[in-house]
Amino acid sequence: MKPFNLFSQGQALTVRSRAWVLWLILIASLTGCAMGPPKGVSAVTSFDVSRYTGVWFEIARLDHRFERGLTDIHATYKDDGDGSLTVINRGFSSESNTWQEAVGRAFFLRDHTVGSLKVSFFGPFYGGYHVVALDQKDYRWSLVMGPDRDYFWILARDRHLSPSLKAELLSRVRGLGISEDQLIWTPQERTDF
Repeated sequence: MKPFNLFSQGQALTVRSRAWVLWLILIASLTGCAMGPPKGVSAVTSFDVSRYTGVWFEIARLDHRFERGLTDIHATYKDDGDGSLTVINRGFSSESNTWQEAVGRAFFLRDHTVGSLKVSFFGPFYGGYHVVALDQKDYRWSLVMGPDRDYFWILARDRHLSPSLKAELLSRVRGLGISEDQLIWTPQERTDF
């Protein structure tokens, strides 16, 4: 059987390989459909995207392959003015002694006053991003979840939390059904970002 050319660079896939690629795309599309927050969790309302933009430092997270080995992780959110946000995630790899960066786009799932978005760093595949708790007075800290309880972050405008704020946020974390024993506390020591 003659290979079918699926890629513009001249890489060829056989019909059988094409079927596997299409199957993987279908599976990724179906798993990406779960955009809402986890059952029993709601995104914050009265969300103000203009106050949310800027730099947020990752204080803690659940373990994820794409952040392993990185320190000083932070995210910058920029309002694109068209109802979307540019998201720039950066972290330092001590193994390669370089900054690693991923740039994505985020779109609101509903009204812009609800902290529920879908974010993509990989083309047409989106994941849910839900601000489930927020310092709505000063926008100094945020708790973020994906579409399930396997994706969770504590973010803050400052690199470190006071002991009282850390205790308050850990109480909220437990209330969301997240085990604080599974949190990875992100070192935040570099200033050259």
